[in-house]
Amino acid sequence: MPRIGRYARAVAEPGQGDRLAEILLGEARAAEGQPGCELYVINRVAGEPDTVWVTEVWSSQEDMDAALADARKRGAIEEALEVIEDFAEPIELIPVGGKGLAG
Repeated sequence: MPRIGRYARAVAEPGQGDRLAEILLGEARAAEGQPGCELYVINRVAGEPDTVWVTEVWSSQEDMDAALADARKRGAIEEALEVIEDFAEPIELIPVGGKGLAG
């Protein structure tokens, strides 16, 4: 079963970039305990204070789906959606390795 990776971009309502990053950093902390989470990084865009990117790598689609289900149970997705103005379609990836990824 191949790893799955994803880049996702969200633009917060004007002035809400810090709040969105905070919410997503909470999800990054929650991902530390999720089986199969190999990487979950929150990125800000220089010069675009309301744009946030998430970079994630999971051992499998099933692990990523389970983490999303947990986020829904915690209400994190709904909380993020309250401050998101625009959400681009995630870019799905197949990670093949590199610094920071085992194997």
